[in-house]
Amino acid sequence: MDSSRFWLLRPFGERSTLIFLGVLLAAMALVTLLHVAVPPGHPLYVSAYTVNLFGKYLSYALLAVAVDLVWGYLGILSLGHGAFFALGGYAMGMYLMRQIGDRGVYGHPVLPDFMVFLNWDSLPWYWLGFDMAWFAFLMVLLVPGALALVFGFLAFRSRVTGVYLSIITQALTFALMLAFFRNEMGFGGNNGLTDFREILGFNLRSSDTRLGLFLVTGMALALGYVLCRAIVTSKLGRVCVATRDAEARTRFLGYRVERFQLFVFVVSAMLAGLAGALYVPQVGIINPSEFSPLFSIEIVLWVALGGRATLYGAVIGAILVNYAKTVFTGVMPDAWLFALGGLFVLVTVFLPKGVAGLLALRLRRRRDDEASLSGKEATA
Repeated sequence: MDSSRFWLLRPFGERSTLIFLGVLLAAMALVTLLHVAVPPGHPLYVSAYTVNLFGKYLSYALLAVAVDLVWGYLGILSLGHGAFFALGGYAMGMYLMRQIGDRGVYGHPVLPDFMVFLNWDSLPWYWLGFDMAWFAFLMVLLVPGALALVFGFLAFRSRVTGVYLSIITQALTFALMLAFFRNEMGFGGNNGLTDFREILGFNLRSSDTRLGLFLVTGMALALGYVLCRAIVTSKLGRVCVATRDAEARTRFLGYRVERFQLFVFVVSAMLAGLAGALYVPQVGIINPSEFSPLFSIEIVLWVALGGRATLYGAVIGAILVNYAKTVFTGVMPDAWLFALGGLFVLVTVFLPKGVAGLLALRLRRRRDDEASLSGKEATA
């Protein structure tokens, strides 16, 4: 099939996409090789813990790509994408809790341990069906997508934009955080959902399962990136960029801007939910802290550091910041937030286009130097 005719294949004709996918697949293969082929104790050996940590970084990278899709190409600064991430994580957590069965502390075949502890008599209706993998995986996408659809329809139809929309998205995730902290909601309260045992019959504590989750997360990141590139390089993407740069003028040309905004917003929310679902089995817990507005703000910092409106820059920013967080929280846990704030200030002042912008600038200078050199040789 001609890639110029099928929009979903168009990104494979881009050099940047091929480089990104090549680097990602090479990194996944290298981690797998160093984990499987290298014996423990060797300096190059990658432990199961490290594999798990890399999987967590990749899930964050997928979340950053989802945020960059709406912020970089649609101009919507969402400070509530942590809510979609957490909802996808809770949907996965509910499935994992149902898989425990009578192996829990209280040995109840249906009710999770926290429900038995709180004297629940029966399983709430919204927990029904989560013992089936296909239903749970479907809810991972549909629950965040449905919330984004309702919220986006009301917000975009009312033409709420700019800082007002950012404040409303932040209020949304804060309200959900307060709700999920309540034991009456049936989601474990402030302790959340934890003590997971298996997924699709595979032991979550097994190193092979952790490696499999890492590889699945990497493939999800690759597919999510290709999907977002396909959107932004299509006619839909051009309308989105026009809306970002001049919404009033785009409306004047006859486009129903709110429909484009709603579609992209829902797709972004579903990708965030998928990232949350991949995050939970690798971390082993999901609790209301994932709804925290500070977490949503931190996601925006990842995108700003990596480079807005590049997608691959969002991946770079997410991995760099979270790796630095892992290192510095062990070295100076009390000063990490100050370091993160200082990093954001430095990026804003010295790297307004992020790391991706710096790389693009160097590449452009190299091309100019090569062009000038070839011109001089032709003249000579």
